[in-house]
Amino acid sequence: MNDIAPPTVMTAANYKSPYKPIWCPGCGDYSVLSSVTKALAKVQVPPHDVVVVSGIGCSSRIPAYTSCYGFHGVHGRALAAGTGLKVARPELTVLVAGGDGDGYSIGGNHFLHACRRNVDLTYIVMDNHVYGMTKGQASPTTEPDWDNKLSPGGTGIRSFHPLVIALASGANFVARAFAGDPNGTAEIIAAGIRHPGFAFIEILSPCVTFRPEQREWKKFAHPAPVGPTDDPARAARRIMTDDGFNIGILYTGDRKPYPTRPVDNKGTLADLETEFEL
Repeated sequence: MNDIAPPTVMTAANYKSPYKPIWCPGCGDYSVLSSVTKALAKVQVPPHDVVVVSGIGCSSRIPAYTSCYGFHGVHGRALAAGTGLKVARPELTVLVAGGDGDGYSIGGNHFLHACRRNVDLTYIVMDNHVYGMTKGQASPTTEPDWDNKLSPGGTGIRSFHPLVIALASGANFVARAFAGDPNGTAEIIAAGIRHPGFAFIEILSPCVTFRPEQREWKKFAHPAPVGPTDDPARAARRIMTDDGFNIGILYTGDRKPYPTRPVDNKGTLADLETEFEL
């Protein structure tokens, strides 16, 4: 009888590319990248069955730093590309990564409808309350009174509340993590990947270059005092009344994901071309 080779157990290293990450010293995105690779090792999906999609911004460099398939799209359109990919290739594990500017400003409308459609993918947003790559403009999640050279005295505009918006729009999994806890963040990302439907994970990822005061976030971040709920009304009350630093899974819904068709790989290029004939 032939020996049967045991299945290969993948580690976080199997999901890392040979490219060295380039972010500012102290950026929280280094830890987020580590959490993503650790999460993928937890779910044991082969790298060639994973696609990481991103838009534009510091956080959107992540696809290049993994050994998975990657797609670096245009500003604010990562969810549109990721949604189309998952619907066309439902057998793939799709992660979409971005920042608060990319996801909530120019990509805000895509965010709402991705939550509503509930396609089975995981959306990871590294939120640092600032546009870091373009040198420190206020973002949708910036505090209205944050005083800086580009917005003296602050913008005076109410901050966008992504977790509330995600819940109200229909996301099936809502969580908040902190880059300063890479192992805990990896657990949350892995849970989001496993949960059916659209999983939204906000990761507080400090930008110590343009928001040096965010070094203090490690003092504020704390585990949520209650566990996740499947009641959206209860989840809404928790999210609306928290201090913005409750870390953990806040909501796990049971909505059925957007339906997809089984993949038929028997078609040929000629078959595909006939679909576009006029």
